[in-house]
Amino acid sequence: MKIIIGEKPSVAREIAAIVGAKTRKEGYWEGNGYAVTYAFGHLMGLAMPEAYGFSGFRRENLPILPKEFILVPRQVKEGKEYKNDPGAMKQLNIIKELFGKADGIIEATDSGREGELIFRYIYDYAGCTLPFERLWISSLTDKAIREGLQNLKPGSDYDNLYLSAKARSQADYVVGVNASQALSIAAGSGVYSLGRVQTPTLAMICSRYLENKAFQAQTFFQLKLHTAKDAAAFAALSTAKFDNRPLADAALSRVRSAGQVEVTGVERKEVNQEAPLLYDLTTLQKEANSRHGFSADKTLSIAQTLYEKKLATYPRTGSRYIPTDVMDEIPELIGKLKSYPRFAAYAESLENTVLNIRSVDNKKITDHHALLITENRPGELSEDERTLYEMIAGRMLESFSGKCKKENTVISLTSADIAFSARGSVMLAPGWRGVFNSQDEEKEEDATLLPAVAQGDRLTVSDCGVLEKQTKPRPIHTEASLLSSMEQAGRELENEDEREAMKDAGIGTPATRAGIIETLLLREYMRREKKSLVPTEKGLVVYQAVKDKKIADAAMTGSWEHALSKIETGEMSAGTFHREIEIYAAQITSELLETKIEGQGSGKWLTVPCPKCKTGHVAFFPKVAKCDNAGCGLLVFRGVADRELTDSHLENLFAKGSTGIIKGFNSKKTGKPFDAALIFDSEFKTGFQFSPKPGGKRKFK
Repeated sequence: MKIIIGEKPSVAREIAAIVGAKTRKEGYWEGNGYAVTYAFGHLMGLAMPEAYGFSGFRRENLPILPKEFILVPRQVKEGKEYKNDPGAMKQLNIIKELFGKADGIIEATDSGREGELIFRYIYDYAGCTLPFERLWISSLTDKAIREGLQNLKPGSDYDNLYLSAKARSQADYVVGVNASQALSIAAGSGVYSLGRVQTPTLAMICSRYLENKAFQAQTFFQLKLHTAKDAAAFAALSTAKFDNRPLADAALSRVRSAGQVEVTGVERKEVNQEAPLLYDLTTLQKEANSRHGFSADKTLSIAQTLYEKKLATYPRTGSRYIPTDVMDEIPELIGKLKSYPRFAAYAESLENTVLNIRSVDNKKITDHHALLITENRPGELSEDERTLYEMIAGRMLESFSGKCKKENTVISLTSADIAFSARGSVMLAPGWRGVFNSQDEEKEEDATLLPAVAQGDRLTVSDCGVLEKQTKPRPIHTEASLLSSMEQAGRELENEDEREAMKDAGIGTPATRAGIIETLLLREYMRREKKSLVPTEKGLVVYQAVKDKKIADAAMTGSWEHALSKIETGEMSAGTFHREIEIYAAQITSELLETKIEGQGSGKWLTVPCPKCKTGHVAFFPKVAKCDNAGCGLLVFRGVADRELTDSHLENLFAKGSTGIIKGFNSKKTGKPFDAALIFDSEFKTGFQFSPKPGGKRKFK
């Protein structure tokens, strides 16, 4: 019997249908000589430090550098201990039993680095030595699965991919464990979380935020002149910027007195705008965030759903190109869109035209080619799913379309020795922009349709005024701009070719960047404010502590990602990489142990004196606040009667024994909302104190 293992039940079900394994068993499908089973993502992981004999956070334990890493089933926390996840154990035992009966194994986890790691860790846990084959596909259509099963690869072909995945896993463990413990020890109380990719990402967010808040806007003035030629009115801005209002007013007076403006130059230039490359995951996430406000994690989740619905190719790709053999399928895919109402007319217009091959390059394919739709027509989709499907389909049409041709015009003018400039643009051929009828994303502020003028023309000034403007800081990061910074390891690159070249040296991967952003949100290092990512006080405290340390260096983290890609191609030894990571971990541990926690709020969010034992300190955590004196036991949950207590509430409670009146509690008995103060009783248990009614006494409950 051949055993096929997918990454999740939904994928295994699709494969089982193709191979004829129709009988549903517990944890797998069986039939036609196959058993198709599955993981639930990562069923195995690296053991916690306690498994190596390192309990608690102790300076003398650091750095923790295991000689041999211990693999354990997925863990869940019960009280203060970690135990095997019962669900993971059940599925692991089913897989192990199936492997024991197998005469052949087919690895069908996701075709990427993490998918490889998931399978190999399970394979190792099962103690299996049977050779296995690899199903490597870029979509879940029936056609793709059948072709993949007919072209299975030896599992050994992907040994370097596994070594890269394992090296990534171990590097994140070593850096994360040592950095987090070192900073927590240096702080004296509380628990901090640092990571190889997480921390430089936080540094990007905080540095941009602080730069934005410290920016001092400079006021300047420009003249805006209105004139016309043959009844076609247009406006022009002064090329000079005036530092103060009197200078601007003096210039305005001269222009008004002159009453005329002379055309001193006309420059017309035909510009060809190349069609955009196809989407990789990061570019899709950036544009979905900018256009539709989707978080990176939401975009990835929807793209994964479209993949599992057989409507889009594998989403976790870092490539914006397709190989020549896939290009052969593009005319058919475009043809399928003739029956899709939104794109029908445009898809029809591409018939019998020469398609743009800018996105076709065999040398630039990574694990998977760029995102494409499949031959399947979408049925019922949610609004968000349809939005993303149309982004992918529309980008495919754009990428294989002709260039957008425009004529840009710049008119130079002078009045009273003051230079003005007017800019205009005329679309000659929309090309790829015709898919969504999109305009230039970066439109010049005063761009307009300009009349035909010639050098030497003298025109009447119909009006002129002073505009007061201010210089603007770089905006606070959105998920779109943060993803760009992560992709470029903090470098500001505008050129598309330069950005492509930097991909291997970015921080994180297309598959992991959304997770890093969500981790920073979960750990309350930042929060979303509309589209902006704003660091919390907690995040700023961590940033101030680590901003000059190696752990916050995005370029260095990017170099590790580049090294992992070299392991994948066989250009670098995993052992060499791990030795470098151990040296790095030792360096950052030493740095962080000497760190002083300073910054916003003097770290007050972290600890306050314990009012119960008087000797310990209460540390604030995401879900609870508790005393660090093991014998004290003072603990307050943040969640009270459907209301989340803020740091300010907790500070008042521990310092004064009472919060102010908090609005929005909900009674468990009646389901009705109420307002009350939270107070300590004589045994430091919390209760509610209600405001008295007129003439009454305060009530405690």
